[in-house]
Amino acid sequence: MSLEARLSGIRSRVAAAATRVGRDPCSVELLAVSKHAPIAAIRAAQALGQRDFGESRIQDLSTKAASITGVRWHGIGRLQTNKVRRAVGLLDVFHALDRLKLARVLSRELARIGRSLPVYVEVNLSGELQKAGFAPEACAEAVAEIRGLPGLEVVGLMGMAPWHRDAERARPHFRRLRQLAEQLSIPGLSMGMSADFEVAIEEGASIIRVGSALFQGEG
Repeated sequence: MSLEARLSGIRSRVAAAATRVGRDPCSVELLAVSKHAPIAAIRAAQALGQRDFGESRIQDLSTKAASITGVRWHGIGRLQTNKVRRAVGLLDVFHALDRLKLARVLSRELARIGRSLPVYVEVNLSGELQKAGFAPEACAEAVAEIRGLPGLEVVGLMGMAPWHRDAERARPHFRRLRQLAEQLSIPGLSMGMSADFEVAIEEGASIIRVGSALFQGEG
């Protein structure tokens, strides 16, 4: 299957999932996770109308951003504080704000260069030790502090459900994130990946992060 066919298929599935729950398909943004995709594949997706791409490593993002213009770059991986200065010059949106120390360093650097950055606060939905993010019960206090830091614009929460062959197993986790966002009056929800994005849309995702379903075979 071609990249064009895969992208068209994903867009159709997004529209169907949104329609099932009475949502406007345009209320769901597709973030193409390009961290394993070569530059040629990203350019091909861009030519097909895709404008938002997600990268995990700042070094990879730097290389790709130098070759590709006219797109929005989203940071989706854990960011080390010693890479913040480089990151804020490249990122348009950051999805993995997972600790207060990072928030403070980001704020200082953003203030230094005089810009703001839309961020998603990462929540550890499953409580798995190997996953980053704030515990749900600590999220309100963390968001309150982050909202008070100059340069950081909290636009949403981000979370990942534990992987399972049955996408329905992800539903309670996505629902919990939506409820938490509602409690905190946060509009955006970055949730859902290749295996479970339709369930995430049904539970309120405003942006889904799809990589393997889109770029499989493009390496």
